[in-house]
Amino acid sequence: MSLQPQVPFGTQPGTPGPFTPSGPSFPQFPDMQDPFSSPVGPPPGPGSFSPQPFSPPPQGPLGPQGGQQAQAPTSPPPSFTPPKPLVSTFAVDPGAMFGCLYRNTFVWLTNGERFWMYPVFIGRTSVAGFRWSGRFWFYYGVDTNRIESFSCFW
Repeated sequence: MSLQPQVPFGTQPGTPGPFTPSGPSFPQFPDMQDPFSSPVGPPPGPGSFSPQPFSPPPQGPLGPQGGQQAQAPTSPPPSFTPPKPLVSTFAVDPGAMFGCLYRNTFVWLTNGERFWMYPVFIGRTSVAGFRWSGRFWFYYGVDTNRIESFSCFW
C-alpha cells in the first residue's frame, strides 16, 4: 500500500496548482539585500576551492551613511607606539570609541595584543575597521569586551 497520492498534485479540482518555492519574504529597507540572493560556498565548476576576498559588511547607524563602502586609509598609521593610558575599564563602552571613528587609533587588547586600527563602524558590542599589519591595512572587527584600552589621534 502506498502512502503517496495516486493523483498528481494540483490536478484535482479545488486543489492548488504545482508548488513553486519562492523563498522567504523579507521587508525591504534601503541598504538591505535579501540574504538568500547571493550564493554561499565554493564557486561552481571543477577545480580547487579558492576563498573569495572578504568585503566589509553593510554599514550600520554609526558607520558610513548613505550605503557608502568604507575605504581603508591611503597612508600608514603613525610610526610610534603611544603610551598606554593609565586608566582602563573592565570593558570598553562602544560610545567611548565614537570619537575615534575615522581616526588612527591605537588599541590594547586584554590578551596583550596591541595595534593600530582605523575604526569605520561602532556597534553595540563591537568595533570594526581596518587594522594595520605592519605593511598594509586589512578589515578587522573586535568585541569591545576584548579591548583593554585605546587612544585615538587626529
